Amino acid sequence: MNELEKVENYHAIQPNSEATQINSPTHDVDLEKGQLGGSHGASGSTTPQVARSATGHNEKENDIDSASLSSQTEDDIGFAPISTHQTHPPNQHRPTSRQSHNTTFSHISRSRSHNGFGVDDLEDETEKAEEAVDAAAAAARSGAGETINDDEEKRFEVGWEGGDSDPLNPRSMATWRKWIIIAVLSVGSFAVTHASAIYTATYTQMNAEFHCSRIVATLGLSFFVLGIALGPFWSPLAEFYGRRPIYICSFAGFLIWLIPSAVAKNIQTMVIARFFQGLAGSAFLSVSGGTVGDLFSRDKFQLPMAIFALSPFIGPATGPLVGGLINTFTTWRWTYYFLIIWAGVLLVCVLVLVPETYHPILLKRKAADLRKTTGDNRYHAPIERTTKSVASTLGYSLLRPFQLLLLEPMCLILDIYSAVLLGVLYLFFGAFPLVFRTNHGFNLWQVGLTFMGLGVSMVLAGCITPFWTRVRNGLAEKRFKKTGIMKGEPEDQLPPVIVGAPLITGGLFMFGFSTYPWVHWIVPIIGSSIFGLGMSFAFTGIFTFLVDAYPRYAASALATNALVRCSFAAAFPLFGIQMYEKLGFQWATALLAFITLAMMPFPYIFFVFGKRIRARSRFAARS
Repeated sequence: MNELEKVENYHAIQPNSEATQINSPTHDVDLEKGQLGGSHGASGSTTPQVARSATGHNEKENDIDSASLSSQTEDDIGFAPISTHQTHPPNQHRPTSRQSHNTTFSHISRSRSHNGFGVDDLEDETEKAEEAVDAAAAAARSGAGETINDDEEKRFEVGWEGGDSDPLNPRSMATWRKWIIIAVLSVGSFAVTHASAIYTATYTQMNAEFHCSRIVATLGLSFFVLGIALGPFWSPLAEFYGRRPIYICSFAGFLIWLIPSAVAKNIQTMVIARFFQGLAGSAFLSVSGGTVGDLFSRDKFQLPMAIFALSPFIGPATGPLVGGLINTFTTWRWTYYFLIIWAGVLLVCVLVLVPETYHPILLKRKAADLRKTTGDNRYHAPIERTTKSVASTLGYSLLRPFQLLLLEPMCLILDIYSAVLLGVLYLFFGAFPLVFRTNHGFNLWQVGLTFMGLGVSMVLAGCITPFWTRVRNGLAEKRFKKTGIMKGEPEDQLPPVIVGAPLITGGLFMFGFSTYPWVHWIVPIIGSSIFGLGMSFAFTGIFTFLVDAYPRYAASALATNALVRCSFAAAFPLFGIQMYEKLGFQWATALLAFITLAMMPFPYIFFVFGKRIRARSRFAARS
């Protein structure tokens, strides 16, 4: 059996080797993709179908390239362990090489965030160009007198000896050390989103000092969120340089840009600094999700991924409370002194406790050590055979999200729906103080406490996640009874959205029409909690559906969603106060509820007709 047939047979008997599989009920990976209340990650249930051609050598080569590309998306949750499966020639010791495809590695697999951020996998239209580059490079090497031997190339390709048990593999670390890394990264993600919301507690003191209006001060919140919107484009850099340099550089930048906010003399300085804080801090949201997959295998990372995915959404709920306490008992500048101290401690923790975990980079280091110790320059890591540049990777990362947004109706509608929800959440940062101060006389830290209803509902949504796993498995089993095939469909991810949609609308109506002075303050908080629970369900289902429905372009689908969401979140606070003052507390909230009511049918429509819509799509997976 030649090497081409081996590759085809491998993909034929392992159709779910991609990172987005959940076809088998025993391998549910919802939490792997951040399926948690309000999380920004997703899991998949279907994998791209790789066409097989009985004739035509070129068609077979294209199929192998497509399958290889899909399987490389394994690194969306961490680079898959590479093991040695080969027979060495006599008298040759190859302890660190492994067998691979007989083609040169020309792709770097994409790292998808579990918080709704990421960059695109390589696109179809670039593959031929890259193959041409590979061919040209091979010709150049041949012309330079370098002998090219495919068997030799395979034998000297460095991999993990024994898979996860390799001492250099991050998955072989002690469990306690893995959890320390997860804790540092989770707290880092929490700190960034916490910083976005804590700013809202500074308005009263800061506005008086800077002599600016409330709407101008709100620009600091909006620009921070716009900076976060650009977070998906940190990921290509992590693929070239590793995760640790990105963590260090980005969080150092986050710390540095907090200083201008602490010493600002005018609102212009504050707004500009806030934008770069969001931009720098967003790396923790877009890159660190992949570290969980680097450290834990599929059967063990559900719990760490659940904790990591929850942390960025607790931040906005706790920010107003902490900020309220600080600004009630001291000056507003201590808000930033507190953040600077926190970020400084976290930066030290990253430097000391978080090593490099990105498998391709570690294999590259392993190959370099082997070349140095053996003097044999034929040892190489897969990443060293890439022909892609940073510029081209960034370029294609920017292109595909807009194609999905413009050409895919399901992607567009679900992106808008999730964007409205996040926009309402950030609008609440202005609405809650207005409602509870006016109606109930709450002070600053008491207003901060009112956001705890949202925080509690998000934690509750995370605890309910296993229930949705059973729902999906039940749908797959029901389909098995009808068709004889145990198979998940992307639409199986939508029940949380279907359930969450009426909770969202109902919670908003309850909050809106309980904002009277004679209604106890706990009632609108309960309404906001119901909204938060439904919102978390909706985010969970939308993110997992996008990855399932667009497995080949899942990272782009999530990047598109993040961009639209953060754009709405930046815009809504700018008109929220005026809307509540003009329409009144009740009807301003009712307007938001009616918007969500108009979008309520779409999750159910996609659940019923999504398979037909995907059949006509350029990008979606076909069942």
